[in-house]
Amino acid sequence: MESGAAARGTNTRAKGGRSRSNGTTEVDTAALNRLLTAMTAMRDGNFRKRLTVSGEGVMSEIAAVFNEVADRNLQLTGELTRVRRVVGREGKLTERLETGACEGQWAAAIDASNALVDDLVRPVSEVGRVLSAVAEGDLEQRMDLRAQGADGSAHPLRGEFLKVGRTVNGLVDQLSAFTDEVTRVASEVGTEGKLGGQARVRGMSGSWKDLTESVNTMASRLTAQVRDIALVTTAVAKGDLSRKVTVHVSGEMLELKNTVNTMVDQLSSFASEVTRVAREVGTEGELGGQAKVPGVAGVWKDLTDSVNLMAGNLTAQVRGIAQVTTAVANGDLSQKVTVSARGEVAQLAETINTMTETLRTFADEVTRVASEVGAEGLLGGQAQVPGAAGT
Repeated sequence: MESGAAARGTNTRAKGGRSRSNGTTEVDTAALNRLLTAMTAMRDGNFRKRLTVSGEGVMSEIAAVFNEVADRNLQLTGELTRVRRVVGREGKLTERLETGACEGQWAAAIDASNALVDDLVRPVSEVGRVLSAVAEGDLEQRMDLRAQGADGSAHPLRGEFLKVGRTVNGLVDQLSAFTDEVTRVASEVGTEGKLGGQARVRGMSGSWKDLTESVNTMASRLTAQVRDIALVTTAVAKGDLSRKVTVHVSGEMLELKNTVNTMVDQLSSFASEVTRVAREVGTEGELGGQAKVPGVAGVWKDLTDSVNLMAGNLTAQVRGIAQVTTAVANGDLSQKVTVSARGEVAQLAETINTMTETLRTFADEVTRVASEVGAEGLLGGQAQVPGAAGT
C-alpha cells in the first residue's frame, strides 16, 4: 500500500501532464498541440500568440519561457518598426532602439541594429552637413571618407558610401572651381578693367559646362562691345569722326551703341557745318553763311548757335565796314560805321570812322581854299585839317 505522500505524488497533475511512479512525466497531448501551434505561429512571424500558464510543472515553465521569448521578439520588432518610422520617415536621425532588459544575443541584436542605423545615418548626416555649408556659401567643407566606429576607431568608407562621399566632394570641388573662375573673370572685367578674361574649369560637363560657357560667352561679348565702343570714342578723341560702333548688341548696350553713333553723327555734322561756314566766310569771302545741324540739343545746339552768332556778327561788321569804305570810294564821306563791335573790330571801325572824318574835313578845307582863291580871289588861304598826318 502506497503512503499518502506517494499517493499524492502519483495523483498530482502538472500543467499538461502527470508524474509517473518511475520519475518521468506524462505530457498531455493537448498541451503539446497548443505548444506546437504557438511555436508554428512564432515561426511564421506571429509574436502575439501566447500560452496559458497555470499550475506547476515542466509544461507550465515551458509556457512561461515561450511567452517571454514571444514578448522579446515582439518588443524587438516593435522597436525596429518604431526606429524605422522615426528615423526613416520623421527624419530624427539620433533615434535608436532601446535595449531594455535584454541580455545576451538579444542585446547583441539590438546593438547590431543600432550600429547599422549609425552606419546608415552617418553618411546622410555628413551629406547634410556639407550641403548645408554649400547652401550658406561655404565651399570649404568636404565629406570625411573615413567612418568612426563605436569604439572610436576609424575605417575607410566602402561601396556605395564611398561612392556617395566622392560624388558629394566632387560636386563641391566643381562648385568651388566654378565659383573661383567666375569670381576671377568678374574681378578682371568688372573691377580691374581687364577685358578678354575667360573662365577655365577642367573636367566640367553637363550643366556645369553650360554655365561655364555662358559666363565665357558673356565675358567675350562684353569685351567685344566695350572694345568697339572704346575704339570709336578713341577715334573721336583723335578727331576721326568716320568710325561707328558696329558690334552686334541688344538691350541697354544697343541703346549705348545708338547713343554713341548718334553722338558721332552730330559731331560729324557739326564739324562739317562749321568747316563749311568757316570756308565760306574765311576763304571764299561769302558772308552770311549759317551752320545748320538738324536735331542738335544741349551743348551741341549752344555750340552751333555760337558759331552762327559769330558768323552773323562778323558778316554784319564786315558788311558795315564795306558799306562805309564803298561810300568813301564813291565820294560819299557822310557814312559812318555804326555796327556793334568789340575788340580789334571796334578799333577798325573807329579807325575807319576817323579816316572818313579826316577825309571829310580835308575835302571841306580843300574846297574852301579853292573857292576863296579861285572864285573869290582871296589869296593866302590855308587848308586847316586837324589831326592830319602822313601823305
